[in-house]
Amino acid sequence: MDQLKNKQWWSAVGTRMIRTAAQSGLALIGTNTVGVTSVDWQGVVSAAALAAIVSLLMAFAGLPEVNEKTDGPAEEQE
Repeated sequence: MDQLKNKQWWSAVGTRMIRTAAQSGLALIGTNTVGVTSVDWQGVVSAAALAAIVSLLMAFAGLPEVNEKTDGPAEEQE
């Protein structure tokens, strides 16, 4: 749980959450719609929010781009 104090970890998690929400939202908008007015926006937002929450929960298992032992990016470690 040390990652909760790590700014690098929160930055990476935030980026992942936003990307995941955007990807799931775009996927739902593209299915079974004819125009912008026929999109079920409540469903799209709900699914995108759920995807972002799942992304946050999955991040607790570890993020490959963050080395949690050194509080820095994993790319810099050799």
